[in-house]
Amino acid sequence: MSFQADKIFVNLAVKNLNKTKEFFSKLGFEFNAQFTNEFAASMIINDNIFAMLLVEDHFKTFTKKEIADSTKSNEVILALSVDSKEKVIEVVNKATEVGGKPSKDQQDHGFMFGWGFEDIDGHLCELFFMDESAIK
Repeated sequence: MSFQADKIFVNLAVKNLNKTKEFFSKLGFEFNAQFTNEFAASMIINDNIFAMLLVEDHFKTFTKKEIADSTKSNEVILALSVDSKEKVIEVVNKATEVGGKPSKDQQDHGFMFGWGFEDIDGHLCELFFMDESAIK
């Protein structure tokens, strides 16, 4: 049996929805108002990828498990490809200017460049550029 999904919705627990929306807005992300209220915000990453930012109490309604303290442990790294090395640097620098912090050192492998940041809730986001013509 083969399986292929059409879209991805990554659910992230957040402490303060307004501050988290403000942080990501400053990075250039927009939100789908149809799926945004005082408990959740649908952040548009692209036409098929979304991050659902859920206030912790609302997030708890989706699981019986404890919510990981993302400032102390890690369950997922949101890895996003972008169109240039310069865009990686621009976005990570902007994230640190508006309250985030770098999560690791830059990594330059020639054909691929990556760098990441930690958002204001402690979630890790890694941006990378891959020159696919260099790996053929």
